[in-house]
Amino acid sequence: MKKDWNTIEALRHVRHDWLNKLQLIKGNLELNKIDRALEIINEIVIEAQHEAKLSNLKITEFASLLLTYNWENHAFQLEYEVMDNMEIPAGNDLFITEWTKSFFSCLNDSIETFHNNYLSVSIEACEKGTCFFFDFSGIIADKEKISAFLAKKYPFLKVEVQEFSDEELALAVFLPNT
Repeated sequence: MKKDWNTIEALRHVRHDWLNKLQLIKGNLELNKIDRALEIINEIVIEAQHEAKLSNLKITEFASLLLTYNWENHAFQLEYEVMDNMEIPAGNDLFITEWTKSFFSCLNDSIETFHNNYLSVSIEACEKGTCFFFDFSGIIADKEKISAFLAKKYPFLKVEVQEFSDEELALAVFLPNT
C-alpha cells in the first residue's frame, strides 16, 4: 500500500502540489477575486502548520504515511490536523502506523470508488497517551468488512467506534504512552 519515495520522486510531488496551489492563487488574482486568493493562501498556511506539527511528532513512519497518502490513487482523499504541539514516543510509531495502514486498506476496499469520499484524521494529546480521531464521510459499500476489521483486538491500541452508517464512520483510537 505504501511506496518508498526516493528524494527525487518526493520533490517532484511536492513541486507539483505547490505549482497547483500557485496556479489557483494566480488564477483568482487574474479574475480579480482577491478574497478567494487570500482564502487559498490562508488554507496553505494552515496546511503547512499541520505538516510541521505532524513532522515534529517524532513518529516518522506515521507522518510519512499521512504526508504522502494523497500522492497515490485511492478511493478517498485524506486530510489531517494536529491539535497540539506534542511529541509521541518513537516506540509507538510502529503500532499506530501498522494499524492505520491496515485501516486505510480496509476502508479503501470498502467504499464506493468514484464518489466524493473524505477521511479526516485529527491528532491530540490525551491523558496518558495520544488520541487519533478518524472521521470518514462518503459511501460505504461493504460495512461488514469494516465491522470485521474493527472487531479485531489490538494489544497497544484502544479503538472506539463513535458513529457508523452507510455514509459516515467516526473512530477514536487511543495510543497509550509506552
